[in-house]
Amino acid sequence: MSDHVDPVVLVAPAMAIGSQYYTRLTAAFERVGWTARALPRRGFEAGAPRASRTHDWSYGDEIGDIADAVAQARSLEPARPVVILGHSLGGQLAVGHQLTCDPADGIITVGACVPHYRHYRFGGVHVAAMGCLAVPALTAACGYLPRPAFGGPGARTLMREWARMARTGRTPFTAVEPIATPSLLISMHDDTLAPKRGVDDLARRFFEPKCVVREHLRPDDVPEGVSNDHIAWARTPSAVVDRAVAWWTTRAVRRRSEECGVRPN
Repeated sequence: MSDHVDPVVLVAPAMAIGSQYYTRLTAAFERVGWTARALPRRGFEAGAPRASRTHDWSYGDEIGDIADAVAQARSLEPARPVVILGHSLGGQLAVGHQLTCDPADGIITVGACVPHYRHYRFGGVHVAAMGCLAVPALTAACGYLPRPAFGGPGARTLMREWARMARTGRTPFTAVEPIATPSLLISMHDDTLAPKRGVDDLARRFFEPKCVVREHLRPDDVPEGVSNDHIAWARTPSAVVDRAVAWWTTRAVRRRSEECGVRPN
């Protein structure tokens, strides 16, 4: 698949956030000529069933949803590469997809990390409490994770898998081989939900180093009026979109130069 062609971007939403939140992000990609759409987040779409004792799902189920979306995008536009942009939980799912399914042609993660408590400030006491106490107890009592708990209303199995990551650092997916597709991993400065250490851990564990570009957005790296908050960046997405376009374009220029036997400047 050529990376000289503008890609189709599939946005995998964050935990507890529906696809409608990403309207400005997909519109920003459309303005630069890319096709983009946000994928549904189970349990958080208008009119869709919420998590409950009888309605449950896992990381594997959500990864399967991404695989279906990638296959559909390729069937509709077979000449165009497909890139998954995963935000937070969506980035974890995108990584799981690349490791366990027919991979997309590229992956971008924003604020996605291994949420092990040791990566967080102050010893990660709050994350450890979620992983060791709150999630196991509430999902056992209610059959799902109710509001106002973080991620609620969350599916029992998925939230228990998240909690195990928080406790142990073990992800719900394993890497037989590292991800070798073009990859852009973006972290936000002072992100309390996805600290830089956790993003670096994700990159180190699951990605072929030569295939990864790492970006860390500090306040000075984004224009005035643009957020680098863990959630709010998607409402003012120009900094992320600009870096995604530059990453993909640079790859295309490098590929053309290699094909022509010319070293890029």
